[in-house]
Amino acid sequence: MIRFAIGNNGGKSKYFCDSWHAKCVSAHGSRACSWRVFRSMVIIFLISHISSLISSCARMGNPDGGWYDETPPYVTSASPEDKAIGVKTKKIVINFNEYIKIEDAQNKVIVSPPQIEQAEIKAAGKRIIIELKDSLKDNTTYSVDFSDAITDNNEGNPLGNYTYTFSTGTEIDTFEVAGYVLQAENLEPVKGILVGLYDDLSDTVFKSKPMIRISRTDSRGHFVIKGVAPGTYRTYALQDSDGDFVYNQKSEMLAFSHETFEPSSMPDTRQDTLWRDTLHIENIIRVPYTHFLPDDVTLLAFTAVQTDRHLLKTERKEPNKFSFYFTYGDSLLPVLRGLNFDADSAFVIEATEKLDTIHYWLRDTLLVNQDTLRMEVQYNATDTAGLLVQNTDTLEVLAKVPYEKRLKERLKEFEKWQKEQEKKKKRGQPYDSIMPPMHLSIKLNGVGSMAPDQNITLESPEPLLRCDTAGIHLYSKIDTLWYRVPYIFRQKANTLRSYELLAEWKPGVEYSIEIDSAAIESIYGIVNPPIKAGAKVKQLEEFSTLLVNVSGIRDTSIVVQMLNKSEAIVKQTRVGSDGTAEFFYVRPGEYYLRAFVDRNGNGKWDTGDYDTDQQPEDVYYYSEVTECKEKWDVTRDWNLTAKKRFRQKPGEITKQKADKEKKQKSRNLDRAKQLGVKYIREATGVNL
Repeated sequence: MIRFAIGNNGGKSKYFCDSWHAKCVSAHGSRACSWRVFRSMVIIFLISHISSLISSCARMGNPDGGWYDETPPYVTSASPEDKAIGVKTKKIVINFNEYIKIEDAQNKVIVSPPQIEQAEIKAAGKRIIIELKDSLKDNTTYSVDFSDAITDNNEGNPLGNYTYTFSTGTEIDTFEVAGYVLQAENLEPVKGILVGLYDDLSDTVFKSKPMIRISRTDSRGHFVIKGVAPGTYRTYALQDSDGDFVYNQKSEMLAFSHETFEPSSMPDTRQDTLWRDTLHIENIIRVPYTHFLPDDVTLLAFTAVQTDRHLLKTERKEPNKFSFYFTYGDSLLPVLRGLNFDADSAFVIEATEKLDTIHYWLRDTLLVNQDTLRMEVQYNATDTAGLLVQNTDTLEVLAKVPYEKRLKERLKEFEKWQKEQEKKKKRGQPYDSIMPPMHLSIKLNGVGSMAPDQNITLESPEPLLRCDTAGIHLYSKIDTLWYRVPYIFRQKANTLRSYELLAEWKPGVEYSIEIDSAAIESIYGIVNPPIKAGAKVKQLEEFSTLLVNVSGIRDTSIVVQMLNKSEAIVKQTRVGSDGTAEFFYVRPGEYYLRAFVDRNGNGKWDTGDYDTDQQPEDVYYYSEVTECKEKWDVTRDWNLTAKKRFRQKPGEITKQKADKEKKQKSRNLDRAKQLGVKYIREATGVNL
């Protein structure tokens, strides 16, 4: 009988082959219990006991390097002790069993109460040294939350979420407050924003006092504020750019809520899953723990509109236009007085919808060719008190490309054209003796394949002097014949150079848009060439219809939007009096639904303002994708408040993804499998 010695137990080898062979003979008979069966049983034994090798120490000089260190560091002692009371010292030393390091301490480690003068936190060998710079407050619990920043120095094994706590009073405050911070506009998790508590419930405290306890959100927008004392609180969030824990700049992202709460706790249990491997569950156990409340505080962060008005810059990229860029709009446009030119009736003014960018198109080609325009400009700007006052500046606006250089470029273009005509003449091909004038490039949008609820738009590269609608024709094709179609041609609202062609677009009908030559002329006398474009309206069978039954809140100003995977708005409509949002002529595809409460009725989402106690308009997401197919009538029932706001946005379109959680490495398992295969092959000759 062959015997294998495995391991050592007090100096005595463990022999197992005799007993295994006896069991095999008993079960299968002496003939059936062949060497192959016996050898397989030995292999099973080796594999099942390979984990015992992991616990053994690697030997010095072992050519395969030994086992990896997978054990995370742990705290051996601290001075003062963790959860000590009556502490007076501002220096803390935390000792570990091995060399450690701190990753991204500035962003991951949070000291609470907040420190106006930043604490010094550093790793030194097997210890962490913390030196608080601010004076210690009486009867206050201090916590240093390291999150997952502590790892061992060599293998990077994480300690896990670790918080050191002490008190300057006679007891440790142990309550915790948790929740989420989301962007108010799109419910994206906000990573790294400061979240804090106030026990002062006045409406102005956010701008006058630092937060009393703080935390910072992780990649999921989740926060946990620890060491909270009994009391009544409000929560705030702040993208604190100057480190004073106070909201004092309008450019800082913030969130505030008037809801108050009292922290509490209760005994609870949770399920922990023990995995045998990546596919099989070993056991599910119930673990008791202390459940702190509230744990679902939701703050909606926003940035207030920057109402301070200043002139950012003036530029003249094109010789026929110069532009003023302001930080904020004003109903009174700047007043210009030319110093080296006559500014009366010299411009066609084009302003953006918000009136924060103003373009001045020069009418006179003599001014276009003038490289420098000197002018006196009067405009409203914000003073140090935040009030709009009139400013007067003297400006010089320079053309980016000087007139002389433009002349040379035109001459090169003419010489190039002239050479091409001479080549054609020599070859006996048709040629021109006079260079044709430049044409006005009109851009048509919406042609090609279109839906019945679309319209065709025209865009001009420069302001128009005239547009002769008698030279614009719209035809529809019935059988093989083309018939005139009535239409409306008008300038789009709040634009200078955009126009739209409105008509009754019938499903399945083909249309032709034709614009005669010189029907459109710009302020520089440039006219359009003949334009012809076709458009085909899709059949009704090629579309879907989506009906959304909205419930959960009572408001008559809810707007529902259909979004694509990039969160671009595809369609938008208001909820009717019956609580239904209707979308017609929906192209087949997958869509996402977003809704917002349009309080001011302007059809777009508006942000909040802390100074006027104005919250941003409420936003909701339907948590599932909606698929629309040809010929389908799709209905969705949507209770806007059925899910917490932080659970609403579908993960497929959430751009702020959760960071990969740090886990203890298990490279020894793979190594054990490799070593097991190697040793079994040597012992048995079996090629696994």
